[in-house]
Amino acid sequence: MYALADYIKTELINGVEYDMSPANIQHIRIQRRLTMIIGNFLQGKKCEVFAEAEVRLSPIDHLIPDLCIVCEPSQVKDSHIEGAPDFVVEVLSPSTRRKDITVKKDTYERFGVKEYWIINPKEECIEVYRLNEQGCYYLDNLYQNFTPDEWERLTDEQKAEQNLSLKISLYDELEIQVKDIFEM
Repeated sequence: MYALADYIKTELINGVEYDMSPANIQHIRIQRRLTMIIGNFLQGKKCEVFAEAEVRLSPIDHLIPDLCIVCEPSQVKDSHIEGAPDFVVEVLSPSTRRKDITVKKDTYERFGVKEYWIINPKEECIEVYRLNEQGCYYLDNLYQNFTPDEWERLTDEQKAEQNLSLKISLYDELEIQVKDIFEM
């Protein structure tokens, strides 16, 4: 109980403060796995991955995404990221779900984050949003993790429609297996 009393993390979105609760273990595992996969791939490359770094989009918009990629080194300051990352991931939690899929998504879109992933641990699915030429997000694809039993119940046609791996638009050669994100 004492650790929670000392836990103070706040986001500022459009001038409104939002307190953040500590993440649950499933959330932390997903975040860690994805950070490791992407971080290993980015070794020696220009872009860098950050977990829970403060991102200052404007004086009234300071967010803390679960994970982000920044490809412009000048944006990386000692205490925060200055400006929009190229890529952002939010892992849904019961306490942040509504904010992540509405307010934060709209804010990332408004500031030009090129790609936004919403990971739902409970449903084991990932929504991938990308910016179009007009600067608006569109749902590029939905990725689902399947248990062996769920997979066996699908028809051959349904199996053919599934995408079991996904790529970050920044790097076509980085292919991530959906199951690797949710693997326990």
